[in-house]
Amino acid sequence: MSDTTDIFQRFSRCLLPSDLSAEARIEYAALARVHALQADCASQLDDGGDSLVFVGDGAIKLVAHASDEREQVVAFYFAEDLLTVPANGAHRYSLSALRNTNFLAFPYGPFLERSQGHSQILETLLNRHALSLKRSREKTIALGRKTASERLASFLLGMAERIGTSADAGASMLLDLPMSRRDIADSLGLTIETVSRQFSLMRERGLIETQGRSGVLLSSLSALKQRSGSLQNAA
Repeated sequence: MSDTTDIFQRFSRCLLPSDLSAEARIEYAALARVHALQADCASQLDDGGDSLVFVGDGAIKLVAHASDEREQVVAFYFAEDLLTVPANGAHRYSLSALRNTNFLAFPYGPFLERSQGHSQILETLLNRHALSLKRSREKTIALGRKTASERLASFLLGMAERIGTSADAGASMLLDLPMSRRDIADSLGLTIETVSRQFSLMRERGLIETQGRSGVLLSSLSALKQRSGSLQNAA
């Protein structure tokens, strides 16, 4: 697990301009709350407003809670990801660690106020939010229009872009997935039985190989793309 200084240094490297004054860095550090979550533990951040979260290390999931103890896995996040956790409203939100995880949480309003006049910080925030919006739109399409097979293929391709390790000169990709099959099912709006069956079908067709509990080798990225329901000429 990283210590507090290491996490803030990572945050500084990713978001803060290199020429930012030491005094300004101290002000950002004063806004930050450090959280250390053990695997399978959850944290609720709502202090009356939105929170900006920087993942120092590990992996977490953002979970939305509705009535009757219903839950939806909204998204997964990994080291050096930046996300916004909404204040509680129509739904309640929590972060749950998939592995031992350290993260920083900032009150979103004061963070933005502190960042006025720092165009580079605001631009980085905008770019990160635009990427998050793109992923949310792609997930909306998957949930609304794609088959179970297409949803899982799209999910694996998305994970390959974010946490994959290239193999065979880029023709295949190795994933170390920290989330369970149930987490994947909850995220994709499927049952765990359907997700397990789709993994089995992909193995049988030579699209993937599974290695233990979390290892997945994507044997053919091109074949998965054809199976994902995406436009084949898309960039």
